[in-house]
Amino acid sequence: MRRVACLLLLLAWAGATRLPAQALKPGFDKAEYLELLRLHARMGGADSMWWAGIPRPRQFRLEYRSPVVGLDNRWDLWTKAGAQPQAVISIRGTTTAQVSWLQNLHAAMVPATGELQLAPGRTFAYRLATNPQAAVHAGWLLGLAFQAEGILHKVDSCYRRGTRDFLIMGHSQGGAIAFLLTSHLRSLQQQGRLPADIRLKTYCSAGPKPGNLYYAYDYERATQGGWAVNVVNPADWVPEMPLTVQTMHDVNPNNPFVGVSALFKKQPFPKNLVARHAFRQLAAPSARAQRRYRRYLGGYVGKAIKKSLPGYQGPAFYPSSNYMRAGPTVVLPADAAYYALYPNDPGKLFRHHLFQPYYYLAEKLP
Repeated sequence: MRRVACLLLLLAWAGATRLPAQALKPGFDKAEYLELLRLHARMGGADSMWWAGIPRPRQFRLEYRSPVVGLDNRWDLWTKAGAQPQAVISIRGTTTAQVSWLQNLHAAMVPATGELQLAPGRTFAYRLATNPQAAVHAGWLLGLAFQAEGILHKVDSCYRRGTRDFLIMGHSQGGAIAFLLTSHLRSLQQQGRLPADIRLKTYCSAGPKPGNLYYAYDYERATQGGWAVNVVNPADWVPEMPLTVQTMHDVNPNNPFVGVSALFKKQPFPKNLVARHAFRQLAAPSARAQRRYRRYLGGYVGKAIKKSLPGYQGPAFYPSSNYMRAGPTVVLPADAAYYALYPNDPGKLFRHHLFQPYYYLAEKLP
């Protein structure tokens, strides 16, 4: 009898020690990221090119795959049962469809708070940051807008079944949208429109820059403590996009450029003319580049998008292209052994961006 009691106590203790390991914890977790890559790679469906060499998910099962919406956007819901169940919102990246690439190229910025008209009678209101100077990528915001309603519906369904832990995963364009989705869900929590006891953890994998510096500040404040990770292969060019153009107007209003004209006037002739000319030569190119950014990647690409989404009406563009990386970053170890396996090749632009090199490098992490 004593042996049976000891055995029961031992089993109870073992079960108790396993439970905390199932709970969602802050900070980068190698095993967690590898599992997310395994399930995320399956978005390629029967096309084994996307997941060749990557094992199947070990803990999660696919519960739901959304219809294709917006600009060829789609997302999956994966779930893990247990005493503390978890769900993964896996957001698809760029596809071969032209509209999916238009979404990337629509790189003018829009305010991080506002409203999009997706179709007559259908709008998407969002507040992705509290700073009025925060701005985000117009195309990826549009990708979020068409998926947000379905995601919220499934989050509510999982919550009603007892799930409190949600992982957000996106690679490439999916990573960009994952930034914005994280901001959207956390904002809804702050507004009391999403339960406060939902725990959100985000892995943006190979994600490009989602917005300007003020958006990055807000995102990092909202996810501080290890609740968001940005995973980057340093050989991959996609996280370096979109190209950044910084002007004097991207600096906080209390800055030395505000009184520069008055300062020039105080200088004796002809020093004042020389200084003013030099300053304009330095400031004008970036300002001109930003205006062209907005004209071509905002206006022209926006017109092409409206041919696919005739009911779409976005907000006025924000006068900035000061794109910044957001969130704590885990840099994968792309060393000589990696380049021997994946050498640079101008004919294979996405060699370092695909799932396989990211999975290979993540496995090498300690």
